[in-house]
Amino acid sequence: MLNWFQGTSEVVTALLSADSWQISQVMGQPAVWPLGLLAMIIAAGLILTVYRLNPWTERSLEPTVMVVSYLAIGAIIFVEVFRRFVLQQQAPWSTTLPPFLFLIMTWFGCSYNVKLRTHLAFIEFRSAMPRIGQFSCLVLDAALWIGFSWVVFVTSMRVVANSAANFQIMLGTDNVMQWWFLLAVPLSFTSLVARVFENLITDIARFKRGDELIQPAVIGGD
Repeated sequence: MLNWFQGTSEVVTALLSADSWQISQVMGQPAVWPLGLLAMIIAAGLILTVYRLNPWTERSLEPTVMVVSYLAIGAIIFVEVFRRFVLQQQAPWSTTLPPFLFLIMTWFGCSYNVKLRTHLAFIEFRSAMPRIGQFSCLVLDAALWIGFSWVVFVTSMRVVANSAANFQIMLGTDNVMQWWFLLAVPLSFTSLVARVFENLITDIARFKRGDELIQPAVIGGD
């Protein structure tokens, strides 16, 4: 167990230096995993606090990111197809930017659907279970999502650090860095964990009050 914290001082020192090369060099240390879990949980708690203080953010953060990304993808494709076949010219970044925007749209969409409980639902099966079984499944959902997000958070931060350390520039541009967009992956999964905490708090309150635990979930509903 102590091996998990091996290299803690090196990781903390690299993070405090804010040097992308040093950070990328320590991302293989075992201590990255417990520190990553701690950072993800703290960040998710801060996001949840923002949700509680600002109802608009709680309702509209992910939908806004998804809609803006989707419209941007559509606009780039429409304009550049017209320019390519009519004007015989095309922006060199028009084929490289949309995949990154799709990445942002997809993972923030995943966070939003966790809020709506349209992932890992199994409503028909769970509705037939006794109340304690339903609550246990909801707690298991939370544990699984946190576990999945932990793995994605740490591994995607490694990709972000390596991209920044190697100064990877988006193809077709002169100074737009890839890691700016790759950072959306750990951020979106941190937002997902905030939604998991939000749902878990609601489930615990419903369980204590004796309210119905398993409710119908509709994709795109609210």
